[in-house]
Amino acid sequence: MSTLRPIDVDSWPRAEHFRHYSTDVPCTYAITVELDATRLTAAIRNAARKTYPTQIWALADAVNRHEQFRMGLTADGAPGIWDVVHPAFTVFNPERETFASVWTPYDPDFATFHEHAVDLLSTHRSATEMFPQSDTPPNTFDVSSLPWTTFTAFSLQIKDAGTHLPPIFTLGRYVERAGQVIQPLAIQIHHAAADGFHTGRLVDDLQRLFDDPSWVG
Repeated sequence: MSTLRPIDVDSWPRAEHFRHYSTDVPCTYAITVELDATRLTAAIRNAARKTYPTQIWALADAVNRHEQFRMGLTADGAPGIWDVVHPAFTVFNPERETFASVWTPYDPDFATFHEHAVDLLSTHRSATEMFPQSDTPPNTFDVSSLPWTTFTAFSLQIKDAGTHLPPIFTLGRYVERAGQVIQPLAIQIHHAAADGFHTGRLVDDLQRLFDDPSWVG
């Protein structure tokens, strides 16, 4: 059971920024990056892993390294940090052409996580409900996949910004370019939770995981 640890706002360097972007000018921002997935895709193929669960684990591992992407609000609306956050991700129903959203606990052991995620995707491939699980915890972040198309820009239009502090990730279809496999990734961030510096650091962490996929085997 994860705990939401309240932030000591009086000593928090981002206290003024949080108030500004959650109250004065509530806003989110989006960035689309192209990750070099050449080594990662080769490792997935060699280890006979599934691409989507592997991508989700990499996102969850990078997200859990940084407090800015594990933020939530207490019952009285104060900012806090979850000990751990778990990925909630879409699974497509090809017959209905709809999707469901499911979640699985983040596990630092990739093999364990991969097994659970693959089972979930198989179980809920024919789901007719948008949220087929009844136990989704509050400490989740969202991942979607658009394997049918690649993109160089993507933005979610979130009305009024609201209080949704976790990041939202959208994965596009791989594209091969000049001998490289390029992974488009869109990231939606609430500005109250993280600035561009923090998002840039997250992207760097992801690229390092893609560059050294020894964890896949």
